[in-house]
Amino acid sequence: MAKTTQSKEAINMIEVFADFKEKNNIDRATLVSVLEECFRGVLAKLYGSDENYDIIVNPDKGDFEIYHNRVVVPDNEVKNPNKEIALSEAQQIEDDYELGEEVSQRVNMSDFGRRAILTLRQTLSGRITELEYDSLYNQYKDRVGEVISAEVYQTWKRETLLMDEDSNELLLPRQEQIPGDFFRKGDSARAVIASVENTGGKPRITLSRTSPLFLQRLLEAEVPEIQDGLITIHKIARIPGERAKIAVESYDDRIDPVGACVGVKGSRLRSIVHELRGENIDVVTWTSNTQLMITRALNPARVNSVILHEDEHKAEVYLDPDQVSLAIGKSGLNVKLASMLVGFTIDVFRELDNEIDDDDVKLDEFTDAIDPWIIDELKKLGFETARGVLGAQRDMIVQNADLEEETVDEVLRILQAEFE
Repeated sequence: MAKTTQSKEAINMIEVFADFKEKNNIDRATLVSVLEECFRGVLAKLYGSDENYDIIVNPDKGDFEIYHNRVVVPDNEVKNPNKEIALSEAQQIEDDYELGEEVSQRVNMSDFGRRAILTLRQTLSGRITELEYDSLYNQYKDRVGEVISAEVYQTWKRETLLMDEDSNELLLPRQEQIPGDFFRKGDSARAVIASVENTGGKPRITLSRTSPLFLQRLLEAEVPEIQDGLITIHKIARIPGERAKIAVESYDDRIDPVGACVGVKGSRLRSIVHELRGENIDVVTWTSNTQLMITRALNPARVNSVILHEDEHKAEVYLDPDQVSLAIGKSGLNVKLASMLVGFTIDVFRELDNEIDDDDVKLDEFTDAIDPWIIDELKKLGFETARGVLGAQRDMIVQNADLEEETVDEVLRILQAEFE
């Protein structure tokens, strides 16, 4: 019975070895070194020293051999049984052994004992895991900034777990997901590798779909001129899932950088917009002239003038009344993205050719009929007077102000009644 049990332990040990042998990205020298290290650790623990043991690892066969080397001494002079063997005992192995010769005797797994074998298996499994982690870290550490496609394995409240083609775990945190992202198990998802950390021994590979770098990599893949180095991307400002602005420059005067990036009828941006859950993308030509760059960044609004305060990194932008709402954009997205793209805080001002007409009325005078917060929303669009609001398109106000259609209609009715 004991012999059967020991054989099973040996078989289990060989299975662990075989599993170790089949791991990818582990070179032969490392494999042999780790196995020998594990065996020597057990030998040292059992016998106090591993110096007089030879360990032969056979990676190709998936097995190993251990030999115990001892010097033959007279029967009554054995002082260290781990290093010396009595003549009579040596001659039981081979009858022609003589004093002073070295006996090399193979060690069987059964000699280790069950506890030692279990320790050896655990140690070996632990080292296998360490090597797998090291291999994974080395595989990904130089791939930060690369777009990867992976399969969704499980989704939790705070993050989504994905698996690459080698079944390595990748994490996509909730804050790195685009609003509107919804993944089911088995879905394929694309993201940029944001970071690779090796804290606590286990690598953590974090992906991102909200990073400007993700948009940049997608654009590089769609625009051959960027791949060829004819166009460069200077900066990207994103509000994920809503809108993005990209500043590009062409190194060839014959190439329009904006037209090349957008493509015919937006063909080169179409798949990117779909990937980003409908995120609108504005492409502008980069320039080192800050005033001109601000003008371009506020597109589609027409800017009259820009006053820079370089020391404060602020800019005052003046526009015609009908351009203010375009410059600000829906929920302030346009001016916010322009500020991010240029690196200046942009304040938008409404420029009037004349003072308020005698028959016009300031919006502040309607607080008895219109809630103050509604008036504030209209002011955010650059409106100061009743005629300014009435002169604007209803659909533009509905689209850009944080107001219900019924509220806008009621405001227009109240303002119109003032002049009837």
